[in-house]
Amino acid sequence: MRLVRLAALSAALVLGSLAALAPAAAQDSTAGTPPWRIGLSLLGEPKHTTPFDHYDYVNPDAPKGGTVRLAVAGNFDNFNIALMSISGAQVKGVIESGILNVYQTLMTDSQNEPSTEYGEIADAVRYADDLSSVTFRINPKARWNDGQPITPEDVVWSFDVQKANNVQTAAYYHDVAKAEVTAPDQVTFTFSIKGNRELPQIVGQLFILPKHWWLAKGPDGKPRNIADTSLEPPLGSGPYKLKIFEAGRSATYERVRDWWGADLPTAKGQYNFDEIRYVYYTNVQQLPEFFKSDSYDFRLENVIANWMTQYDIPAVKDGRIVKQDFPSNTSGRMQAFGFNIRRPKFQDIRVRQAFNLAFDFEELNRSAFFGQYKRIDSYFAGLDEFSGAGVPQGEELVILNSIKDKVRPEVFTTPYTNPVNGTDETRRTNLRTALGLLKDAGWEIKDRKLTNVKTGEAMTVEILLDSDTFTKVALPYAQSLKRLGIDANVRVVDDSQYTLRVNNRDFDMIVFGAGQSQSPGNEQRDFWSSAAADQPTSRNSIGIKDPAVDALIDRIVYAKDRAELVAATKALNRVLLSGDYVVPMWYSGVWHTLRWNRFGHPDVLPTQSPTGGFPTVWWYDQALAAKTGAPK
Repeated sequence: MRLVRLAALSAALVLGSLAALAPAAAQDSTAGTPPWRIGLSLLGEPKHTTPFDHYDYVNPDAPKGGTVRLAVAGNFDNFNIALMSISGAQVKGVIESGILNVYQTLMTDSQNEPSTEYGEIADAVRYADDLSSVTFRINPKARWNDGQPITPEDVVWSFDVQKANNVQTAAYYHDVAKAEVTAPDQVTFTFSIKGNRELPQIVGQLFILPKHWWLAKGPDGKPRNIADTSLEPPLGSGPYKLKIFEAGRSATYERVRDWWGADLPTAKGQYNFDEIRYVYYTNVQQLPEFFKSDSYDFRLENVIANWMTQYDIPAVKDGRIVKQDFPSNTSGRMQAFGFNIRRPKFQDIRVRQAFNLAFDFEELNRSAFFGQYKRIDSYFAGLDEFSGAGVPQGEELVILNSIKDKVRPEVFTTPYTNPVNGTDETRRTNLRTALGLLKDAGWEIKDRKLTNVKTGEAMTVEILLDSDTFTKVALPYAQSLKRLGIDANVRVVDDSQYTLRVNNRDFDMIVFGAGQSQSPGNEQRDFWSSAAADQPTSRNSIGIKDPAVDALIDRIVYAKDRAELVAATKALNRVLLSGDYVVPMWYSGVWHTLRWNRFGHPDVLPTQSPTGGFPTVWWYDQALAAKTGAPK
């Protein structure tokens, strides 16, 4: 399901057992017609089954005003979100990070309930008992920010153009056959299959675009093109509109004072800042210094060395800067050096295993990470429910046995473990083992270079990065690989070039990342499926083509209940690990954040956000700002 909502800096999570909500309106008199509902949940019963006033994690009387400044690494050249998938991946151009402030979806995530959505543009939803279709009723108050009503035709057009122009969105909505207007205020999505419990909810995540605006001519007198990148300020229906921007450097959004959705129960107490400003920095290494100099307000610190050493400063000691940890137990991840296994040199699993043996996580954790990290040993690290200890048992074993002919035998007998380095002895042992694997795979050292015995090709590897963040890790790793005779180099390129090369599969190795929700679903196709491997802009940048993986993704998508979903996900995790497609990195159990102390927040913060809902449910606190000082 959707993995990130950029405007809120928060994770949005997904699938399990679809729970029936109490009707938000009276059930239709027609016998057998499903009732209208105010929302959907995929993990048990939602908290709100009848209309409610506001979420319990907001202050409905929060003051409006002030500005919040957010920093973004890199640059941007596009406001057209039709070219961005639900998961946040981009098929063309670099999307400006704040642009989702401008848009709305049919339904919106609760930040306090995993896998739960309530109506936004749609005020009610109903789905067929066999899950063959879902119908949304458009809120009669819903308006574009130019005053025109949002219509079912807008929804159908939005679905069609995003699916046509974005292969990742097309993969996500693979089982949605069509969208059509079925009443003056209703749109129905028909599914090509039955029983996919996630489909009604993920359709609710569709970004709705203004058909009339996109089909009109732009200020230059030329027709707009939904298939192209654009830096024209877009029309949306959301709580903010683009005020001013400097391409690639900054974008400022201002609150829509007469926003139609201000009194929605999903909006009260939120979107409190008059302005949200996104400032872009090309030198990631300097971001801590820019924060300390009060150039922006909030920082999610993902470099442990910075967290441990960079903030012993007067502003922290006297309370002008607040350091705060938030638990990282609502989402999972795989972060790793990922191979492009389309390249012949990486197609032998023994070569990939050798590369993992050369990665000295233990030394990095000791010397660079202050011992604060754990080695990733799961594609769902942080979500223990899906990791699976020991050998497969119970329903997971039954599922794996059903595809036994497609699964490596060791999946049934040997739990995955990473090699352990950290001492001279273990490093020497692991490098000897790696050389043995490489020899078995047809590579030998000749003239101090690892060379393919059959072709005479020397092993060269470029580790491609989009910022300097990982150079401190990639450079020592390249040196370890050189001890195996591998000509390994690290190359840092800008965002645009990086996106182009990854989308075109023009790389050897990258830092690969895949975020996971508490309930995996259709997005697994885009991450790992054989079909996605052949799509240039899919998230399957590794190029995995494994019939066992494909079968397990289907078991996840069509799981009849939570127990089957968990078992199928554990099985998928084992099979992916057995392929040695990546060299796993590390993770932490907390999110480290810092903020200049100018902001108030509700007494109870949302639990499903990695940043406590910042900035969506926070506000500018004049009293705190007076003590801290005005932003520079």
